[in-house]
Order: sequence, then C-alpha cells, then structure tokens
Amino acid sequence: MARRIILQEGDETLTKVSRTVTVFDERLHTLLNDMRETMEHAGGVGLAAPQVGVLRRVVLVLDTDELPEDSETEGTLLELINPEIIEVMGEQRDMEGCLSIPGVMGEVTRPQWVKIRAQDRHGAWFEVEGEGFTSRALCHEIDHLDGLLYTRLADELVSAESGQGA
Repeated sequence: MARRIILQEGDETLTKVSRTVTVFDERLHTLLNDMRETMEHAGGVGLAAPQVGVLRRVVLVLDTDELPEDSETEGTLLELINPEIIEVMGEQRDMEGCLSIPGVMGEVTRPQWVKIRAQDRHGAWFEVEGEGFTSRALCHEIDHLDGLLYTRLADELVSAESGQGA
C-alpha cells in the first residue's frame, strides 16, 4: 500500500465526471488499498478516486451507523465501485468538510437515509443503506464522481477553525 496525494480544490480533475469501472483486477485492488491508507492517514471518513487523481467510479466511506456515540471503534470501511443512489428518504442539514478543501466547512442538505447499489472489489453487486452521518458521507463521495464539490451545494462556507465566513 502507498499513500497518494489528495488533490486540492482548483485542480481540474475534481470537476470531471469519472468513468465506470469495467475491469476488476489487481490494479483496482491496489487503488482501493492505497485510497484506504491515504484516507486513514489524512483522518478522513470518505475518499473518492478523483481526489487522488483517478477518474474512476470508486469511493470509500466509513460506515458508523451501528456504533454507539461513545464507541472507540472506527466503524466498517465500505468499498463501493460504480455506486448509484437507488433510494432516498427524509432530509438532514449539517456541516460538511472535505479532504480536498481543508479548513473550510459548509452547511449542506442531504437525505437522512440512502440506499446505494454498488460493486465490490471483485465485481459482485450488493446494496448498502446509510442513515444520518453515513448517508451524508455516501452522498458526498458519490458527488465527487460527478465532479461536484460540496461547496457548490452549501449555503455558506465558514473557516473550520474560526467558524467565520470563508
């Protein structure tokens, strides 16, 4: 495994639409492993392949839905290849940040619950549901695959450190 560089806002790659994954081989497995190491090192809860310069429909999301709030466990890491949102319910509004836009947060409205259909690293299809924070993270990362940064959805951006407008 190797850590990759996380692209920052302003890099054109982050605004492009990612291509569907059609080959499920060792190269994809290396990408997934590298993304995991990169995300963990950066302290993130999600990472999309475009954020490390790869325009493929691949995301990682830390699923924390089943954990009690005071849990010291980090949760289950979801690997989603070619994810698509197939069902949503409810609405939530909260602050979001992004590893590609450090030091900035914005309030964004997302579904309270979401169901995703995706493939695993071997190409098998599966479905996963997320609620609350996990729903937010799933939607945020899938947006990256379509070249959409959360800053375009936020009403107001603030500095993560000061809470002041950015």
